[in-house]
Amino acid sequence: MSLKDQITADMKSAMKAGEKDRLKVVRLMLAAIKQIEIDKRIELDDAAVLSVLEKMVKQRRDSVEQFQSGGRNDLAEIELAEIAVLDTYLPEKLSDAELDALVDKAISATGAEGIRDMGKVMGQIKSEAAGRADMGAVGAKVKARLG
Repeated sequence: MSLKDQITADMKSAMKAGEKDRLKVVRLMLAAIKQIEIDKRIELDDAAVLSVLEKMVKQRRDSVEQFQSGGRNDLAEIELAEIAVLDTYLPEKLSDAELDALVDKAISATGAEGIRDMGKVMGQIKSEAAGRADMGAVGAKVKARLG
């Protein structure tokens, strides 16, 4: 079963169970997926769906920061609850040790010697860690190793 099919099935089960908050988030996910499919006139595969979900999580994390800095903790809590639902569809995150090993492997595989080779290393890591690591943190680790 594809990830999109799983989300659709979860929408139906949330409707039957009367889980209004979960249903709202699942519908938002399906709407975002459908919007991209219509705009690009393609059927999204699991990797593309994961990309959409990661983008949604990132948007919500940014919103949480904004709401907390503005003193609107009630709205921040809503966003955090949405992030919790979205996280159930994302793969398990890599640990720091796994991430360090992945960075070392990518550096040796690409033969990177300096900061100029960062793009090659990041490209290698992105293909292996898609959805499983914060690429901003990965970029900082790569920069520290190459710099």
